[in-house]
Amino acid sequence: MYDIIGDVHGQAGMLKDLLKQMGYTSNGKLYSHPERKAIFLGDFINRGPRIKETIQIIRDMVENGAAYAILGNHEVNALFYSLLDKEGKHISKKWSRLRLDLNPTLAEFASERGKWKDHIAWMRTLPMYLEFEGIRLVHACWQDDNIALLKENLDEPKLKKKSLKLIAKNNHPLSKAFWETCKGIDFQLPHDLLIFDKEGRAHRSFRSRWWENPEGKTFQSLSFESRFELPDYHIPQEIVNHRNPYPVDDPIVFFGHYCMRDAASIIKSNVCCLDSCVSRCGKLTAYRWNGEKLLDEKNLIS
Repeated sequence: MYDIIGDVHGQAGMLKDLLKQMGYTSNGKLYSHPERKAIFLGDFINRGPRIKETIQIIRDMVENGAAYAILGNHEVNALFYSLLDKEGKHISKKWSRLRLDLNPTLAEFASERGKWKDHIAWMRTLPMYLEFEGIRLVHACWQDDNIALLKENLDEPKLKKKSLKLIAKNNHPLSKAFWETCKGIDFQLPHDLLIFDKEGRAHRSFRSRWWENPEGKTFQSLSFESRFELPDYHIPQEIVNHRNPYPVDDPIVFFGHYCMRDAASIIKSNVCCLDSCVSRCGKLTAYRWNGEKLLDEKNLIS
């Protein structure tokens, strides 16, 4: 069966410890398990102190059949920053902003630009989501319509540059499906409401519980946000759009992305967030799935 691992963010030491704790052994190059496979939910680059080593561990496992991996928004940002058009210009107009998060990763590869380019080519072969019998895996958000659109347009051995250029323009239905899948659904605050995080930065939106219908909720109860608190009064009906909740009888869905330091990983009987904020509180979490249809806290390991 599968061991699903949340956002690693360059913490190679903790990743090795977690793999060993779950019974994976290394032959000096490759970590593997005789009966199980790991699944990485994306965001294995940036932030941490050993990014290069983290990428290599995960890539070796994937390429040798010991693991699967999907793209997180940090890997996606790396693709958009690194890919250039025929004139040598960045395909994304936001390339300078993308570089800010990428600085730790680019610094580690400063003397190995060829290796970084090779890793970028490998990342383009990774999927945006996975679906096996009984489980679904995505970095941030599973919406059936979005997944269907991605399946229809990105079902290739690798992400093509023309597809990424189309997504970068942000004026195509594929763009919305792509970004919501790897970044979640952000709820836009009304113009007269401004929220500040603990560092004093202002925010006009917040990360929402995409698996729930926002109608009838307060800002705080809809929030799945770790950076700031929101008002606990009801969201005005005129700014709420109906969204079908994730069905209770659908397969278990695993995701990362949300950096929840204090929240429980198991949110509902078939909804599980495995990003335990490794870069902020030093905790890396996995779920050991053994074929069950309902999530069991006993299968969580950190």
